[in-house]
Amino acid sequence: MALLVRVLRNQTSISQWVPVCSRLIPVSPTQGQWSRALSGTSQLSTTKDSPQPVEEKVGALTKIIEAMGFTGPLKYSKWKIKIAALRMYTSCVEKTDFEEFFLRCQMPDTFNSWFLITLLHVWMCLVRMKQEGRSGKYMCRIIVHFMWEDVQQRGRVMGVNPYILKKNMILMTDNFYSSILGYDEGILSDDHGLAAALWRTFFNRKCEDPRHLELLVEYVRKQMQYLDSINGEDLLLTGEVSWRPLVEKNPQSILKPHSPTYNDEGL
Repeated sequence: MALLVRVLRNQTSISQWVPVCSRLIPVSPTQGQWSRALSGTSQLSTTKDSPQPVEEKVGALTKIIEAMGFTGPLKYSKWKIKIAALRMYTSCVEKTDFEEFFLRCQMPDTFNSWFLITLLHVWMCLVRMKQEGRSGKYMCRIIVHFMWEDVQQRGRVMGVNPYILKKNMILMTDNFYSSILGYDEGILSDDHGLAAALWRTFFNRKCEDPRHLELLVEYVRKQMQYLDSINGEDLLLTGEVSWRPLVEKNPQSILKPHSPTYNDEGL
């Protein structure tokens, strides 16, 4: 946590703790060990194989309202979606085992590392909720809003100068959306493309152990598969997400969620 204070007081470029995504790096012959490691990564189906969301049919008036920057009528009331969005963001910061990420990915216990891990989980939530039509997209906006409120509040608690905090929040916002774009490109690609996005953003181009990338690629793939298995209506109304562990004893277990057990005695 002390790292954030030093960074902001020295007005160091925010790109040092949230790097901007660039082009996908090609896998060259010099990266043979990366190729061998990633070739055996998760056998789970990729996001690009998942059913694509069906665009909601809306009237001309709703389109005009939303074109003006307002939110048109949603499937559920806004306050219900906002509560669910708060719960989902809270799940990203309270149900994630940050200590395990620090240990297994050899990350320092700093605010920068906390933000990178949180960003990854928030992005996965955004990808899932965008599949739930206009209500899901509205929920994405609220999740991002709560994230920045949380980051700003943590900065205030640490006693960071308000002017410096505001200045760096603007830079963080720009880098956040660049990171989201990089992750989106990676998840729609193969494991090498996803590994490239994680290498640039999550590891800040400094990961030298391919096993760490292999672990994280498998984590993202299985996590996205798990999120897709959760009913969209439940996510819109509750926002409850229980993350899979970073190291899964049986990754294939998430492919077939347990069916509910009914007491059918006497039938």
